[in-house]
Amino acid sequence: MTSPIHWNAEALWEAVAPRLPGFTIDILPSVDSSNTELMRRARTGDTAPTLLVAEQQTAGRGRMGKPWASSLGDSLMFSLGLPLTPQDWSGLSLAVGQVLAEALQPGGGTSGQPRIGIKWPNDLWLEGDRKLAGILIETAHFGPGPRQVIVGVGINIRPRPEQNLSTPPACLQDLDPRWEAPTALATVIPALVDCLQRFEAEGFAPFRTAFAARDLLRGRPVRLSDGTHGMAEGVGAEGALLVRTAGGLQQITSSEVSVRPAPAAPAAPAR
Repeated sequence: MTSPIHWNAEALWEAVAPRLPGFTIDILPSVDSSNTELMRRARTGDTAPTLLVAEQQTAGRGRMGKPWASSLGDSLMFSLGLPLTPQDWSGLSLAVGQVLAEALQPGGGTSGQPRIGIKWPNDLWLEGDRKLAGILIETAHFGPGPRQVIVGVGINIRPRPEQNLSTPPACLQDLDPRWEAPTALATVIPALVDCLQRFEAEGFAPFRTAFAARDLLRGRPVRLSDGTHGMAEGVGAEGALLVRTAGGLQQITSSEVSVRPAPAAPAAPAR
């Protein structure tokens, strides 16, 4: 897509600003990474609540430094930065994932639609193990004042090539061909702001049941990055992934631990 994208930022600002005083929206035609840009601003003392939308990223990144690249209009890429003071940060990425999934597909969608689920700790997948979106949450504390949180989100809007991707991609247009990046942005941002404010006040607890309903790993064999195999048994009260292994129940908490659904065992030959 080469024509300008019409984001309708004024209407979005009017929807969010009453709930987030000082809120601003920046739309950048190109930036290295929306998370990196907000972190640079925070280092200079600019910690006002800001939504930064990147039409294109030259060095977009996901969890564990994985790149996120997209052509104009094919993905929605944004970061929301604001001061946040929860008692416990545990489970934030799960709460964000649950709220984004529900905003994009309320109630789980209609019959016959692939369901948006959450792959612990920070991806949205469509049923069939195809990646729809990624979430990258970073925090920092610069001088006096509360800690800054930056929630970066990349959502595939249109089909993208599968080459060089470890997980087959999905896109919102798989669910409804009418989805476009501005519509998705207007849909998820008010819900995300509400999520962060509720998380600040109540932590992960109020999101846990809804997360469980979209947990794509629960009840499935999984493989950890150290080669350990086990069965996923949901998440704990603070968002740790519970994996039943030969050595007992493990609580996986590190965002640097890669968890993949284990490949299905080959079918036994017919006799």
